Amino acid sequence: MPYEVIQGLLIPFAGTSLGAASVFLLKGELNHLVQRGLTGFAAGVMVAASVWSLLIPAMDQSESMGQLAFLPAVIGFWFGILFLLLLDHLVPHLHLNSEEQEGPVCNLSKRFMLVLAVVLHNIPEGMAVGVVYASWIMGTSDITLAAALALSIGIAIQNFPEGAIISLPLRAEGTGSWKAFILGVLSGAVEPIGAALTILFASMVIPVLPYLLSFAAGAMIYVVVEELIPEMSSGQHSNVGTLMFAVGFTVMMALDVALG
Repeated sequence: MPYEVIQGLLIPFAGTSLGAASVFLLKGELNHLVQRGLTGFAAGVMVAASVWSLLIPAMDQSESMGQLAFLPAVIGFWFGILFLLLLDHLVPHLHLNSEEQEGPVCNLSKRFMLVLAVVLHNIPEGMAVGVVYASWIMGTSDITLAAALALSIGIAIQNFPEGAIISLPLRAEGTGSWKAFILGVLSGAVEPIGAALTILFASMVIPVLPYLLSFAAGAMIYVVVEELIPEMSSGQHSNVGTLMFAVGFTVMMALDVALG
């Protein structure tokens, strides 16, 4: 695997790890409004990445289908939605600021289920990075190394607050700083693993690339609508989450266009 690809796969993981390291710098939990703002920012990045980095390239790669060029994007998108819906029902997890467990009933600790929720969130992000780099490696589309790097950077930027949002509440609930940091880091480890597996699969079945691009987009949109938007809108009414959503969206859009 080329060095540029390995570097690109590790950049988002580094974002999560640096965010988790904030447990050593901040004494308390993040302010609720700050959490909502950071969650909104992450949602904006993911929506923009789904459109510019995944869905549009998926349709570009299918242009030989003429007026049906949208078909792989639609099919892959729905498979991504249904895949995350399935995981949501099969994996026990607990969302931030919620006491209601989702998925199968089990006796796992609240801390571990919080980490599992972030892991579910990170699966489509890892796939998105992997399939974009796979497209660049195989030269099957107009996706450049700079465009793939833009996605890695965008995901890393929104992973930074995610690392903090998972590690700080864990410490506030009594987990030691180092253990909270390690759990925060592990929650992001699924991204480079998922990205590498996606590249391996895509290299074996090149024609599925448009479907994989849109699959990752559908999975990310599911996470945004099912998890992030409710979290950024919970509690007392505030426009912070909405404004930060717009900031995240424009940052990712600008990165993709400027570097792509």
